[in-house]
Amino acid sequence: MKKTKSLLFALLFLSTISWSQDVRPSILNGAAVQYQYLKTYNLNKMDSICSIELDEFLGGSTMPSSQFKGKFDQPKYAVKLYKVTYRTHVPEWGELPVYATGLMAVPVSNKDSMPIISYQHGTVFSKTAVPSYPEECMEYKLMVAQYASQGYIVIGADYIGLGNSDLPNSYLVKESTEQACVDMILASKDILNTLKIKSGPLFLYGWSQGGWNTMTLLRKLEEIQIPVLAAATASAPVDPAVTVNRWFNNYQPTDAVWLTGCASNLIFSFERYYKMPGFARAVIRPQYYQTAKDFADFKIDWSTYTKSVPGTIQELFNEEFLKSCDIANSPFWKILENSQAYRWHCKTPLINYYGEADEVVPVFIATLPASFQTLLGSKATKSQSAGLKADHRATHVYAVINGKLWFDSFLKK
Repeated sequence: MKKTKSLLFALLFLSTISWSQDVRPSILNGAAVQYQYLKTYNLNKMDSICSIELDEFLGGSTMPSSQFKGKFDQPKYAVKLYKVTYRTHVPEWGELPVYATGLMAVPVSNKDSMPIISYQHGTVFSKTAVPSYPEECMEYKLMVAQYASQGYIVIGADYIGLGNSDLPNSYLVKESTEQACVDMILASKDILNTLKIKSGPLFLYGWSQGGWNTMTLLRKLEEIQIPVLAAATASAPVDPAVTVNRWFNNYQPTDAVWLTGCASNLIFSFERYYKMPGFARAVIRPQYYQTAKDFADFKIDWSTYTKSVPGTIQELFNEEFLKSCDIANSPFWKILENSQAYRWHCKTPLINYYGEADEVVPVFIATLPASFQTLLGSKATKSQSAGLKADHRATHVYAVINGKLWFDSFLKK
């Protein structure tokens, strides 16, 4: 029965696609995969990403872009960008088959084999600020400039609900996130076979929400025995229950102003994927509910949202919900507790970068994996500071630069 349903879905999916000369259909494990050439980044574009565009990305950061310029590797190769559409499924909805999108950056190196790095992007407030829309996703472009221009194939899933997916945003939804990323890796390897490029060793890296995604993905890959040569995270909220409780209970003046958007999107995400009808309306103060819902549905942008919603999480939610943080045994908190992404015996070499001025993820949270693995007697995981003044974005830039040196070391062994 499952095979029949998979075949029917694949045929239906293929029938809705108008294939152009640059699109080649292929089937992987009964799933339809589509890829389409978008554009090529030349060496001048790489230089622009690491200079002019970096200035904008770090505007207002505690670490100016001047501290990172000249530290990126000099680009060697132009890079072709391919949009990928692939079949995945939603575990939380009874394995519902759906499609998702992502991006694959392939160096123009004439090599028949190259390593792959799967990049998991951070929190976004737009459906198109994701890898498959590269000009709107600076965090991914940094990966292209630093890794793909040096010979790494860089892939990135948009996640379910983002990119061209018509589902709700699956923000911090564990199993759907894992599935979307695993299937993106498999789809990319299928496409590389078509391009006659051998898949080299697999690496993982993610920042912010993508750091958590990377950790839960790594655990999943170890479970299903897909080898990862090494992995890295930056500013990873590996324990969502503790992270969110800290946002709710212990406001700090240095907290990122956009944490209210993260919090309200999380509520709607959980209501929809974990089938908790009425949850958002029950916990968000009535005067802010519609604005928060429109924001979660991408009907309004961040600037419009902030005009109608208060500046702190404590003002956004009702008192009863805020008090639920104390014992934290309601369904919402239990789901968050089960979403931790560090309490297993990790076999893969792993480094966790953290910023000591991070306004989103406290040092305590970002360094939990290394502390936990040390407790278990493992030496495969370590933490590394991006600096005393490294805020959230600067930590990512630092990790992109320094993580490359670390990943390269595994290829030389």
